[in-house]
Amino acid sequence: MKISFNWLKQYLSFDLTPEETGKYLTDCGLEVEAIETFESVRGGLRGLVIGEVLTCEPHTDSDHLHVTTVDVGNNQILNVVCGAANVAKGQKVVVATIGTVLYDNESSFTIKKSKIRGVVSEGMICAEDEIGLGSSHDGIMVLPEDAKIGTPAAKYFKIESDSIFEIGLTPNRSDAISHFGVARDLYAVLKINGVKCSGLVLPTAYDFTSNSRKNGIEIVVENKEACPRYSGLTFDKVKVKESPEWLKNRLKSIGIRPINNIVDITQFVMFEVGQPLHAFDADKITGKKVIVKNLPSGTLFNTLDGNEIKLDHEDLMICNSEGGMCIAGVYGGLDSGVTQNTTSIFLESAYFNPVSVRKTSKRHNLKTDAAFRFERGCDPEITVYALKRAANLIKDLSGAIVTSEIMDAYPTRIERPTITLRFDEINRIAGKEIDKQTVSTILLLLGMEVQASGEEQLMVTVPLYKNDVTRPIDLIEEILRIYGYNNIEIPEQLSYSIHLPKKTLSTKLQERISLYLAANGFYEMMNNSLTKSTYARQFDFIDESKSIPLLNPLSNELSVMRQTMLFSGLETISRNLNNKNTNLRLFEFGKTYNRKSLDHHAEVTEQIEEKDTLSLFVTGKMHDDVWNHQPFDLDFFYLKNMVLNLMQKINYPSEELTISFEEPGRFLENLIYSINDKVLIHIGQVHPKVLKYFDIKKPVYYAEVDAQLLYSDCDKNRIIYSQIPAFPSVKRDLALVVNQEVSYEQLEQIAYRTASKWLKSVTLFDVYEGTHIETGKKSYALNFVLQHSEKTMTEEDIQKIMKKLIDAFDKEVGAKLR
Repeated sequence: MKISFNWLKQYLSFDLTPEETGKYLTDCGLEVEAIETFESVRGGLRGLVIGEVLTCEPHTDSDHLHVTTVDVGNNQILNVVCGAANVAKGQKVVVATIGTVLYDNESSFTIKKSKIRGVVSEGMICAEDEIGLGSSHDGIMVLPEDAKIGTPAAKYFKIESDSIFEIGLTPNRSDAISHFGVARDLYAVLKINGVKCSGLVLPTAYDFTSNSRKNGIEIVVENKEACPRYSGLTFDKVKVKESPEWLKNRLKSIGIRPINNIVDITQFVMFEVGQPLHAFDADKITGKKVIVKNLPSGTLFNTLDGNEIKLDHEDLMICNSEGGMCIAGVYGGLDSGVTQNTTSIFLESAYFNPVSVRKTSKRHNLKTDAAFRFERGCDPEITVYALKRAANLIKDLSGAIVTSEIMDAYPTRIERPTITLRFDEINRIAGKEIDKQTVSTILLLLGMEVQASGEEQLMVTVPLYKNDVTRPIDLIEEILRIYGYNNIEIPEQLSYSIHLPKKTLSTKLQERISLYLAANGFYEMMNNSLTKSTYARQFDFIDESKSIPLLNPLSNELSVMRQTMLFSGLETISRNLNNKNTNLRLFEFGKTYNRKSLDHHAEVTEQIEEKDTLSLFVTGKMHDDVWNHQPFDLDFFYLKNMVLNLMQKINYPSEELTISFEEPGRFLENLIYSINDKVLIHIGQVHPKVLKYFDIKKPVYYAEVDAQLLYSDCDKNRIIYSQIPAFPSVKRDLALVVNQEVSYEQLEQIAYRTASKWLKSVTLFDVYEGTHIETGKKSYALNFVLQHSEKTMTEEDIQKIMKKLIDAFDKEVGAKLR
């Protein structure tokens, strides 16, 4: 937010430099991030003076140049070669002396002593466009005869120079969103610090009487919740023209482009006292009625900049008898604003519900200075005052007459809150005792009403412009920022106690998993729990009815709670691939959200399911190319092996898991591990149609683990340590022909159930389909490692175990020896 130093001093007189003022503003919570210099004319006309042409002769070596002598004061006569056709003896002119910098749009040049066709020139006689005072280049500027020789041009033309504060305003400080609001804080902090300054002067807004009633307009507020107060005033005989220089300079100093006197006045009052105003062409208000209401969804509306938008039924509109004229508190309409032909106006000053304005502004992506103020909360008590202030200026600067009394629709008055404030609570929060009189003085300086309520506390009535002050702690914050945090001494002795909370099982397991994955080359990522609503509409494997939208989203990119970790991970992968980081192993612990019930009267925990989730992603190769090792591709089996090893690392009873498969959706191939009919893990290759949406052109493998379910069954198995076996192990192979639908996992589980006492491991080393194998069949080649803990196994022992395994395979899945 930009605040003009000169403008500030209209309400408060003090003798401080901009830098000193900036320090006091920062100390009281209005952080000055930068101080810039503003000049109404670029360069401030430095180096330019008023001179008189003493002589003017044609140049002997040119048909258009003149050789002149110019008196610039201080007994200094300059020789100047001038090319203007209108230069003549006796003229008062503007002279750029040697060293002066002149500006031409973004470029600049310096006046130097030079020779022009053999004649020395010691300056330049200027045209108005050359020094930024106009656009004409028909000839040099000729000033009135009473212009005093030697007068600096900046002084003669009353060039304004100002210092502009760039204040980093926090969203809660709507009371300081204007020059007067900043002056109020500055006044309080200067008084408390003993800096000499005048009293705070409120801008003039004197009363007036209506000259006529012919343009009376009726105000009807249908939506009183979205518009608690609406005030208006009508004018006639308005002359729309260019604003005076002082008004244009005020606006230009804070980066606002002047338009015309009426629009500029509404802007000026808004930046002066923080109340947005809107001027309508009264002749375009059909039915002579202003109606504040909502229009049906889908209604088309043309905004002031010519864009057509579709309204939502929640958008509050300012309407006439035929349709919408303005989006309340946000944006004007194309056909209802003030133009050069306007002769009568209706001036609006209202208090709109901040939530309503913010939603509309976000919904249509319309950012305006008015919306910026309304959505933070304006002062509902200032609407009529702002009207009077603007009316005074409109009468003075446009010759208008007021044709109505002030119309003020304010059915339910908003009461000022009263807060009880205890002195001991102030001292406890501050860490020191602050004088009671100082506390009362600060509150009074900030515009609050203070009533004593005993020796221990105060009753404080808070003005409505401080809408962020609702609790005693808010009052304490106001007191301390004016008192000055720098005035609160740091104690020489600090006391503290160290509290080390006991880690929960889930925290311990998460740390164990993270360390394991990091040790195996994975990088942890952290993504936002908010995501795009378009994902649910784009992919049918996401149930949009279970999505949880935000009531007031920051943007369309962050409008719903994520239902899966898949999309945020793919966004990360896409970003890394675009930055040439192609070999990725990533994991994330986060939460997913799904709606369980549409009953809005139910408890939140009954409506929404929040689930702790672990996601893993792999794509690319195991490592970059090296001369002595050929890298392999990261694939489904690598990710599956990593997940199973991870479960073993945290002592999860994986033998209790059941395995199933899912039809293609988000996955091209999908393996599901479940326990007690609850899905624990999804592992698969992400479907190409999903990858295409993210512009990912290489395979990505993804695993999603229900972390809550995982934690609940961890560390149930007892770990038993035993001696290293003293007897040798033996290996045997089997080639089994099975049906196509039989998986290796089934054979593995059968083997461990059948020979768990002697079987140490079973591995798959070949899968064959083709000739010599029946259609619909395949061959698994398995290796078994057998070992007895108490003796060396004989061939007879081995054959008994192998026969037992063969019979079990045959009985359960119909496996035959190949």
